[in-house]
Amino acid sequence: MPQPFRAVIFDLDGVLADSEPWWNEIDKKLLGKYGVVYRGEYHRNVLGVSYQLAVEFYKKMFGLSAPTEELMRRREEIAAEFFANRIGLFPSTRQTLEHLRQMNLRLAVATSSVSASARPFLDRHQLTAFFDVIVTGDEIEHGKPSPDIYLRAAKKLGVTATECLVIEDALSGIAAAKAAGMRVAAIPDRRFVDSRDYEKQANYLLDNLSEIPAIVRSAVVTD
Repeated sequence: MPQPFRAVIFDLDGVLADSEPWWNEIDKKLLGKYGVVYRGEYHRNVLGVSYQLAVEFYKKMFGLSAPTEELMRRREEIAAEFFANRIGLFPSTRQTLEHLRQMNLRLAVATSSVSASARPFLDRHQLTAFFDVIVTGDEIEHGKPSPDIYLRAAKKLGVTATECLVIEDALSGIAAAKAAGMRVAAIPDRRFVDSRDYEKQANYLLDNLSEIPAIVRSAVVTD
């Protein structure tokens, strides 16, 4: 029998925060500062990865000479404003978190976004109190698809990797969670990705957050 879940770890972007439509605007604003006209054509390439990997990708694609640290800092500043003031929640977010809390599960956020973006977003939507642990991208050396952020979250929660269910929307995040030895439920944003790409990568393929409690109750791995 599969080990029961004791904790659920959420990615933020594209899982709790309906942020994916905004990242093209964030990166359009960033790249515009360096003379690049960006129309979101590389959205899939930077979906769910660390800020460092994202800006290094843009540097390569657009031949930018600006230092990686400068691009990261500017991207963080622009994203922080969007998260603090513009980005909304997915439907059923609050109800799902309340349900999971009633099931006596430990909850965490593990996001590639930096603290200056993630924490104001959670505060504005009054979600912070739901989570025992919040781990952000600026706390770790290696971002997704490295497993570091999920391993750190499990350690801070006081649970083993096999007791964790990770909720992700990006293939890089699924890879990170699997590398950490955790089971993963994917909620791909079908506006931007083909859900068929996720079928063999995740243990569970969901349509929305409200399906998570049933997965926790079943604790069955789908191969």
